[in-house]
Amino acid sequence: MQTLRRTPLYERHAALGARLVPFAGWEMPVQYAGISEEHRAVRSRAGVFDVSHMGELRLAGDGSREYLQARLSNDLDRVGAGQAQYTLLTNQRGGIVDDLIAYRRGDDDYLLVVNAANVDADHAALAETEDVSDSWAYLAVQGPEALERLGVEIEPFAFREDVDVLGVRCLVAGTGYTGERGCELGCAPEDAVALWDAVLAQGIEPCGLGARDTLRLEVCYPLHGNDISPERTPIEAGLSWACALDKEFTGSDVLRRLRDEGPAERLVAFVMADAGIPRAGMAIAEGGKVTSGTQSPVLDVGIGLGYVPSALAEPGTEITIDLRGRPRRARIVRKPFYKREES
Repeated sequence: MQTLRRTPLYERHAALGARLVPFAGWEMPVQYAGISEEHRAVRSRAGVFDVSHMGELRLAGDGSREYLQARLSNDLDRVGAGQAQYTLLTNQRGGIVDDLIAYRRGDDDYLLVVNAANVDADHAALAETEDVSDSWAYLAVQGPEALERLGVEIEPFAFREDVDVLGVRCLVAGTGYTGERGCELGCAPEDAVALWDAVLAQGIEPCGLGARDTLRLEVCYPLHGNDISPERTPIEAGLSWACALDKEFTGSDVLRRLRDEGPAERLVAFVMADAGIPRAGMAIAEGGKVTSGTQSPVLDVGIGLGYVPSALAEPGTEITIDLRGRPRRARIVRKPFYKREES
């Protein structure tokens, strides 16, 4: 039986009465007050997630830029020092090994934040990197009031290091997985409890993986292992914008060909027209299957992502979801389902 790992905040989660579940080899909080309540807190105020289970890989020294440019899909030259970039690690078939955030600290100094379940696979594919995951704890503070409550200013996809946040030295990044403004705070593991306590003292509500999933789905952010995988390419998944296909990287020749020829299936967003909540793995009668699904706490309707034949991928197309043997109508829509109101 696998022994689950615990973040430095495990005791805090247990004390708050969080429901703890296995996730990617970790024992993590799925909810505190409830998924819908935590979801709405992030959309209207501010919430904090323990994301210390995420992995971190570092590469520094001469040749680091060239090494990563040849292996990651996006163009690192599009960002400068102090900026972050969403990018993909692909295999020889163009499949998505992982999606990750690359922090460019300098010309030859990079920190990669990767999905918890993929740390070993990413490290194997990026053999020159150093796995520094044990040196970091991370909190994601998200919502329209997040930055104000923290007393932090940061632009989207910018980051600063060695910043005092509520008395704790942090890396502050204008990134997140919810579609709201906010930031992610990286600190030393031994400082995580002090940072968590200080964040909660600002009236920021603790949130679990359940709300993190419903929030990311409302804005159509893909989940690796569900919506994207080593068997699915960025072209199919609608992530070609994160691929600089004018450069060479692992699988880029396959992706250029697939871009020109067109994929057999595409990842689409759909809204239920009939009552029902779609779930991952449900069949789509016209072809394909659901990869993510939920009842949107904000929109109060069933929403989902799924792969369908490319000929059916246009918004407005009606499809049929097999909800445990009951056919239910749905309609393909433009992404995302939810868009944050700009202030």
